[in-house]
Amino acid sequence: MLTRRSLLAAFGAAGGAIALPALGLPAGAAVVDPVADEYRRLLLVHTRWVQQQWDPAIGAYRAADFRFAAVLGNAVLLTTDGYDAALAGVDAATLQARTVATISRFAASNRLAGGSEWGRQLFWDSTFELYFVLAARLLWTSLDAATRADVDAIARGQAAYAYGLGTGNDPLSGSWTPNGSTGGYLGDTKLEEMGVYAQALAPGLAWAPDGDAEAARWRERFVFWAANASGLPAADRANPAVIDGRAVSAWNVARNLHDTFIVENHGSANPHYQAELWRTAGRAAAHFLAAGRPLPQVLTGQPNGRELWATLQLLASDAGEPVMPMVSDRYHLYGRDVLPLAFLAQVQGDPHAARAEADLAARLMPYLQYAPENRLTKFSGEEKYEPEARAELAIAYLFHRWRATPVQPVTSAEFYAAAAGARDFGPVVGLTAHQSAAGFAAAVTKAGQVKFLWQPGHDNWLVDTRAPAFLPVQTAAPARQWTGAFTAARDGVDATATVLQTAAGWAGYATLPTGTVVYAGPGPSTLTLFNLTMPGVPGLDGNRSFTGPSGTVTPQTGVGDGGTDRLTFPARSARHVRFLGRSAATQYGYSMYAFEAVDTAGTDRARGRTVTVSSADPAYPAANAVDGNAATRWAVAREERGRADSWLAVDLGATVQLTGVTITWEVAYATAYLVQTSTDGSTWTTAAAAPGTVTLGTWAGIDGRAGIVAHGGTGPVTASPTLVTVPAATLIEGYAGAGTDLAAAAARRLPTGGPATLRLSDADGYLTLLNLSTTAVSGAVLALPRGDRLYRGLGVARADGGLDLTASVPAGAGAVLPARFTVTGTAPAGTRFNVADSHHLTVTAPAGAAVNVRLAAGAWSTQAQVPAGATRSYTATTGGPVTPSTDLARGRTTFPTSPLPAGMGEPSRAVDGDPATSWRPGPGGRMVVDLGTARTVAAVSLTWTAGTRPDARIDTSTDGSAYTPFSAGASARYVAVTVPAWRTGDPDLVDLAVV
Repeated sequence: MLTRRSLLAAFGAAGGAIALPALGLPAGAAVVDPVADEYRRLLLVHTRWVQQQWDPAIGAYRAADFRFAAVLGNAVLLTTDGYDAALAGVDAATLQARTVATISRFAASNRLAGGSEWGRQLFWDSTFELYFVLAARLLWTSLDAATRADVDAIARGQAAYAYGLGTGNDPLSGSWTPNGSTGGYLGDTKLEEMGVYAQALAPGLAWAPDGDAEAARWRERFVFWAANASGLPAADRANPAVIDGRAVSAWNVARNLHDTFIVENHGSANPHYQAELWRTAGRAAAHFLAAGRPLPQVLTGQPNGRELWATLQLLASDAGEPVMPMVSDRYHLYGRDVLPLAFLAQVQGDPHAARAEADLAARLMPYLQYAPENRLTKFSGEEKYEPEARAELAIAYLFHRWRATPVQPVTSAEFYAAAAGARDFGPVVGLTAHQSAAGFAAAVTKAGQVKFLWQPGHDNWLVDTRAPAFLPVQTAAPARQWTGAFTAARDGVDATATVLQTAAGWAGYATLPTGTVVYAGPGPSTLTLFNLTMPGVPGLDGNRSFTGPSGTVTPQTGVGDGGTDRLTFPARSARHVRFLGRSAATQYGYSMYAFEAVDTAGTDRARGRTVTVSSADPAYPAANAVDGNAATRWAVAREERGRADSWLAVDLGATVQLTGVTITWEVAYATAYLVQTSTDGSTWTTAAAAPGTVTLGTWAGIDGRAGIVAHGGTGPVTASPTLVTVPAATLIEGYAGAGTDLAAAAARRLPTGGPATLRLSDADGYLTLLNLSTTAVSGAVLALPRGDRLYRGLGVARADGGLDLTASVPAGAGAVLPARFTVTGTAPAGTRFNVADSHHLTVTAPAGAAVNVRLAAGAWSTQAQVPAGATRSYTATTGGPVTPSTDLARGRTTFPTSPLPAGMGEPSRAVDGDPATSWRPGPGGRMVVDLGTARTVAAVSLTWTAGTRPDARIDTSTDGSAYTPFSAGASARYVAVTVPAWRTGDPDLVDLAVV
């Protein structure tokens, strides 16, 4: 077996030592790297799956679904120290022989080497060629000369083929195209396609001899595709940063991103495809590093890469995998999530990515061992994802071993503190997301996918975000919708509010910085829960416990969570038995491998009997459910997948005494259903309901991880291991974690006032207002139970210690108001607190009494002593910007994005409202602020640090391309500030304000 030392020598002989830039790993160095150690154990255990792919008929691993690409994981294990045959289930000699035999066979069968079995096609053969060539290079000294020549022909041939396409389509790949050089972002990003074009060039480029003329041409095309994969013209045209010898503004012509730095795929926002930027980059980087060549700068300085990563952080979960807010067939596909994080962490050096990587690594072994065992991709996806995941896990392991010191992760608290924020991604994307230190929440308004999401505690395995939270399933687009994201820089709080007019009625949803959510709308409202037994993953012990007014209970488990459900009931006479669905786990409806009806003797009386169903997919007929074959299944018809009450009934042939049924599910399982029997096939009675439910009350704690409080409910909260149901209620609050006294939250008085369609909550001290009507609420007086929290506007103290607040809310809209000041002491009834903003208020004492209270805002406080009938004004000298702000530039996106030009500081510091931060222009510096939409601009003001104010030019644009000198009253979306003569020592720009 090759040791690391001999491996290094082999690479040296092949053309260079292994090294990341300034990060080389000396041979024999001892490195403490628990993530790398876990990756190695995973590769070893996963080798048991690999051995199942051996095909003795061809003397190699199978070709189907590119399973032979498993050789990369084998090669990594065989060429580094510490092979463990007991974990792998095969000795090293056998693994080596099979790996070499597979490489030899499939190298010869590749079309680029003269074969006819696979290869050349960019989608997806070129991806597996990349894995395959890297495996061969790792085992180079073990390959014969003919195989080496074939491998070289594959690498060079694929690069030449991709280069020869220019910016045109691959005729072998059908509809897969980067859309020429212009890309695409509406509906389906071309980020992935451009990344594939780039990675197809990488092996040939990385392993080409020095001075190779073709490689020089390939390199230019490689950088072009890699740079444009994350192209956004308005940002790129404003970026003179040089990567690989050319400015971003010169490289980039494509648009593959929305201007809110998110991508779409298949018509929906799906972060899995956003991560393709670093997945394709990681695949390519592995070849350059293995060949001992410097990485092209574009791989570590991808245009707009930092901003795209910030979006993934906004959608992060505690398992390293981002929340998939719209698409359910890319959920918990852990093996596909490893490489992007490893690349960001260990190649680009991001400690926040290292945190996500470590979180995912901690979940991988329990995931691997969960049925079906020894697989890195489960629950969704295609068969080719399995060898792909193994290959990318192997590359991730190499990234770790090639570093002298692995990048250390930040703490989880640091990660979520940096990730926290709220963002409206725009009406086309249809997503408003909020990440906080305590959890994730979002509103999806994309047509066909309308739902609210909640992930308390960032727990990737508690609430199933494929299903809607609180809002019942919507089959039609809302008649009216409004959504808004509030940010600390502009509004003084990170929060969101969404109001929809749906076919079922008005619905409102607000998310708070504490992780709490507030819902008002049609019911019943539900939360779909995971309830698997996956030892090693917190919370997945096969049980869910619920706490209510009467104590803690754990309902029956093992049904309604997929796998095999066994339901028993007292013996009853039946000739017919049926499954009747109530809710499905996925958008694929119901599909079962087997339906068994068990009599008093334990005999399956359904085997081979006549079956009728509500519908069936022609490929999966009803009879498959009772044929006794565990590999066949029944599935509902495609057009019936959205139907909750699909059913399957079996005529047992005679009346028998039934005592239970056993159902074996495919991935499309029922989370709730009934088992019914009949003696005549016409009149049905319920024998069992799945899953079992418990009744809780007006509030419910969920497994010690979250809590629900229902105000004005029409019935008690009920729960099963996989579903929490809240009957229609006036208002529902969801609390993250276990720190809230739910009983007290349920018993407290809520704010009142305004019309019945105005729903109010003061959860966690934030005042939430949801106007569920087409009529604006103007100047309504709201009665707040507490008078110690002052919100923006006019508040008048009441004799009962509460506060009357005058507020307005537009029609069909919402708001989340933070407490701007707090009051300690008792203010006389009639005291008027007029809060202008986060820093300014006036206090007016009533005519007959003086006011003596303490006012506070953050670290600032003062004793307010106001004589009877007098008015005093106060200004808080607390830190932070004054909010809310009318400055159109405050907190907006700025350009250049990443990478920044040499010598330039961070442009966003000029629009963060903080006087302690500033933008350093650098030589010839120019920054642009994106106002988000075209606005009429009356004035632009610049505030500089001390010194002689530099000459600056202000230009505006409506499209981010053509700029004209600013004139008051101009319509503009983009405002540019250019400082052409800036020199070191000149002032920096503290604030760019636009009104």
